[in-house]
Amino acid sequence: MLFDLRGRGRRRTVQTIYVGLALLMGGGLVLFGIGGNTSGGLFDAFSGGGGGGGGDLVTKQVKAAEKRVKANPQNAPAWADLARQRFSSATQGGYDQATSTYTAKGKQELQQAKTAWDRYLALKPAKPDANVARLMVQALGPTGLGANDDAVAAMEIVLDQSDETSGLYVQYATLAYAAGQTRKGDLAAGKAVDLAPKDQRAALKNNLEAAKKAATATTPGAAPAAATTG
Repeated sequence: MLFDLRGRGRRRTVQTIYVGLALLMGGGLVLFGIGGNTSGGLFDAFSGGGGGGGGDLVTKQVKAAEKRVKANPQNAPAWADLARQRFSSATQGGYDQATSTYTAKGKQELQQAKTAWDRYLALKPAKPDANVARLMVQALGPTGLGANDDAVAAMEIVLDQSDETSGLYVQYATLAYAAGQTRKGDLAAGKAVDLAPKDQRAALKNNLEAAKKAATATTPGAAPAAATTG
């Protein structure tokens, strides 16, 4: 069964499956750094600060990053770092743990992060920063700004630079469905199922079909989910 957690590999697979599904259902800040070889996730966003001084440190890092992009607007890594620091600021002082939502202040910081990320991508870096892309998946996706098309694009950067895992493709599928990109979602869902252990594929397929139906029910203009048989 899918929920039989005996065995380290099976437990890890179940965890990655539900991390991906949590993205669609508003699961909060749990998906950073999953399923790949690159670092850069929730704990990195808070690294370097502890106790009451964390907010001050983040503010200083944001200001330093802003100075770098003002000094050289063509410096792509500086824009990526500014996006990272703005995201860190949003999670540090603009995220309500009780409700698992961003506050108005947090949304403003996320918007600033998106602006920096867009400037970074406009400079066409040869190999976009997958660590920052991971953060942008959360910032831009359903639990952040709801810029789901941009979140899908960020997730594609992550996929391009990560080992293929079922969990990553679950994330990609749920994001694509949330964005109304049904074709991409179906392809990613198929890949997620193919990469899952054989005894878990049927349950995972059912979960992804449920995620698709939930997304198409709430996404304007999305193609209706096709009926399935068998």
